[in-house]
Amino acid sequence: MECFDLQGVTLGCPSAQLTDKIRGKLLSGEYEGSEARAVQLRVKAGQRVLELGAGLGYIGALAARIAGAGNVTSVEANPDMLEIIRANYARNGAGEIDLRHGAVVGQDYEGATLAFTRARQFWASRIAQAEDDGDTVVEVPALRIDALLAELRPNFVIMDIEGAEQYLFSRKWPRCVKHVVIELHPKQYESTQVIKEIVDMLSRSGLTYDPVASRGTLLALRRV
Repeated sequence: MECFDLQGVTLGCPSAQLTDKIRGKLLSGEYEGSEARAVQLRVKAGQRVLELGAGLGYIGALAARIAGAGNVTSVEANPDMLEIIRANYARNGAGEIDLRHGAVVGQDYEGATLAFTRARQFWASRIAQAEDDGDTVVEVPALRIDALLAELRPNFVIMDIEGAEQYLFSRKWPRCVKHVVIELHPKQYESTQVIKEIVDMLSRSGLTYDPVASRGTLLALRRV
């Protein structure tokens, strides 16, 4: 286990999960830097935060420091990462974060579970595809985005879910959501129209492009 400090957040990560590139980003503070910047810009004390794709727990812990750990829910599909995330939350006084296991799916998904591929490096894990090796594929709970939004009524939603974001915007999002931050994965999309469809649906939901919090492939929208 190696430990790193990013903006006052201590993150532990098993050495087997690290490549030289990711270790370098953790050491330099560049790891999830755009997401961290968006959280620091837009999350306010007392807001309800929903994070999809917890990774190492960095963004959840950072959001908890601002909004309060009891106001943060993080969702992670990779079962190999759950204890690592919980330990990192505990290291940072954020043990009250509601960590849920499952893959977030669209409003029309009907199954109770979903095939998920556990990659050797945590950041590459994703919803299983036809070519994925059977030994790395596991069934995980399927968590519908509409059910999560209705239950938690978050004000701030941030996601980095390796392309699965393309399935979450077939219907309007509720008015309780004031900010949405999405790490886009264009190479994973089924259509070149996906980004337009995401932006159009969020626009119909009353959210507009946030140029200050957006950066590169990180797309931020806000209610004005």
